[in-house]
Amino acid sequence: MEKVQAFRKGRGAQYNSFNRFSKIKRERDYTDEDWEEMNERGKTEFIEVFPKTIVNKVQSPDIGMMYSMNPYQGCEHGCVYCYARNTHEYWGYSAGLDFEQKIMVKKSAPQLLAKHLGNPKWQAAPIMLSGNTDCYQPVERETEITRELLKTFYKYRHPVGIITKNALVERDKDILVDLAQHNLVRVTLSITSLKEDIRRKIEPRTASAQKKLKVMKELSDAGIPTQLMLGPIIPGLNNYEIFDVVKAAADHGASGMVFTVLHLNGHLGELFSDWVYKAFPLKADHILSLVKQVHGGQLNDSRWGVRKRGDGEIAKMIHRQVRLAKEINFKGRGFPPYNLELHKYHKNNQMKLF
Repeated sequence: MEKVQAFRKGRGAQYNSFNRFSKIKRERDYTDEDWEEMNERGKTEFIEVFPKTIVNKVQSPDIGMMYSMNPYQGCEHGCVYCYARNTHEYWGYSAGLDFEQKIMVKKSAPQLLAKHLGNPKWQAAPIMLSGNTDCYQPVERETEITRELLKTFYKYRHPVGIITKNALVERDKDILVDLAQHNLVRVTLSITSLKEDIRRKIEPRTASAQKKLKVMKELSDAGIPTQLMLGPIIPGLNNYEIFDVVKAAADHGASGMVFTVLHLNGHLGELFSDWVYKAFPLKADHILSLVKQVHGGQLNDSRWGVRKRGDGEIAKMIHRQVRLAKEINFKGRGFPPYNLELHKYHKNNQMKLF
């Protein structure tokens, strides 16, 4: 594995962790002389891939969605805690820096989605954009794959959910308005901290919280259902902001919220530990101790039904705070149900043309 000795700005993971599928393990300690070479290698690479399908059935009981799709694999945002990092190893890369620097782009995604939605056997069910990696990461400004996907969802009158950490979602407000008029869309904006010094380190290439709140207001004012994803809640780092973040989202038009407690699995434990000692050296021991207390004394936690919620007294305290914040700020708010009938009606009428 390749480790740097000081905090590397602009990246979440600070090195490339070992790929568990690799037969060869390489280790290297960086010295000051290595920085120039490392910075040259640090440029992001975009790799076009050609999947046969694009819609995935979600198997995890911890994730509240049935189907997801991801126009990108890997993510420029660089969130150090991201559970999707481990999936990068299936492609032959590392869950560490490779996840942020080697981005696979699925330009054929809109055509694959149209084929899927046009299948006579497909029964409409909400499909989540960004079930794994962010569909509005920076490269989307150039590719516009997500925008084309939203056009396809509207063409087939099919429900779609979006979760993102990027204010770029506002670019597609015109299509989102059309979808919202038929109860076919919900937008979830993820906010981890209102404090920029924390956000810049833990999610270095995401939009600021203030930008995301501004977008939340613009979308909700346009009639597009929005909600807050508060998370991950990291004890000792951002759990003190629960009430402030929830209130800010409610004040900016959000109709609801969901949350998750930090959970680490695979190589995330070692990546997070390395990161926290470099990003917050004075708090690192305290943060790691609290994270372990939330997960049965272990840093990594793979327990179904528990890992995203945590357990123990600290987890209970977090849940009580979230519950109270929701009661205070979101009482009487909610979402209309997704329209699942319009797709069937639209598809049947299209079939009659043949």
